[in-house]
Amino acid sequence: MLFHLLRPAIFSLDSEKAHRLGVAALKASPLRASSQTGPGAIEIAGLQFPNPVGVAAGFDKDAEVPDQLLGLGFGFTEVGSITPRPQAGNPKPRLFRLVEDKAVINRMGFNNGGGAAALARLERRKDNPGIVGINIGANKDSEDRIADYAAMARMMTPLASYLAVNVSSPNTPGLRALQDEGALSALIDAVIEAREEAGADLPKLPPIFLKVAPDLMQDDIDAIARIALDKQLGALIVSNTTIARPALRSHHAGETGGLSGAPLRDLALQRVRDFRAATGGAIPLIGVGGIASAEHAWERIRAGASLVQLYSAMVYEGPGLGAHIARGIERLMQRDGFTRLEEAVGTE
Repeated sequence: MLFHLLRPAIFSLDSEKAHRLGVAALKASPLRASSQTGPGAIEIAGLQFPNPVGVAAGFDKDAEVPDQLLGLGFGFTEVGSITPRPQAGNPKPRLFRLVEDKAVINRMGFNNGGGAAALARLERRKDNPGIVGINIGANKDSEDRIADYAAMARMMTPLASYLAVNVSSPNTPGLRALQDEGALSALIDAVIEAREEAGADLPKLPPIFLKVAPDLMQDDIDAIARIALDKQLGALIVSNTTIARPALRSHHAGETGGLSGAPLRDLALQRVRDFRAATGGAIPLIGVGGIASAEHAWERIRAGASLVQLYSAMVYEGPGLGAHIARGIERLMQRDGFTRLEEAVGTE
């Protein structure tokens, strides 16, 4: 209710300034993760998620507020994307609200303060409860992007609940080429090796999740599925923003960058179905893109996703959306006769 009262004032601000204001407000908040679990709890890749609703990468790029996001009622959060060296990202303006479409276009370009700064923040909260994934990327001007991913895996392995390998952002030129079968296989091998080196003394290594684009052909989907199965990845995150442009009403429709929010929903749902079929259900899927209600999340779960993530919908519905959706999923489980969430996955 408070967010909807404040939304006109928030929307009067530049999108990126409004986002920074939101992060600043969370930093000042005493919110922290709860140890409570409910009927929506689920185990994925050896991790116990108290509920299936998470915050997608991009909201907390520099790992400034993971505990506060968990305190809002999310079952997990994913910080980043984080690159080895700080980078400013693309020129501003680079973040646009498409209000009429309940969508967002961004061409941020992996703007972040770099691995060392994020590492220091994550070190300070390492004994806190809650699942915090770390989304890793490569610097735009890197001469060896695979080496960048390996460096980030080596750096973040001791602090990550899971490592999310992001090769699907459309805003770093050439990055999506790493989804090619040969390049992707080499990349995952490098990340696995770096994780094992960095985690030699850990009781348990963080699983590796791979974030893919929605703009894939069937051959691409099949190739990624083969690699995910062969390398025994923990999960596939399906999907990132799209470079496609369905019919949009906003005057920002022509901006370049990745489109997220409501217009992405159908495409992202179909990609969950595609990857469910391509993997035979053997790799857990995390559904992302256009989820703004419990019904949307439930549709994604029934299509094959074990977890879901939000970001753009919070721009329009506020920070309480995650907890609201988590409670709604529990009601939908009861309505449809499921006592455990994993029973519902892929049952459409």
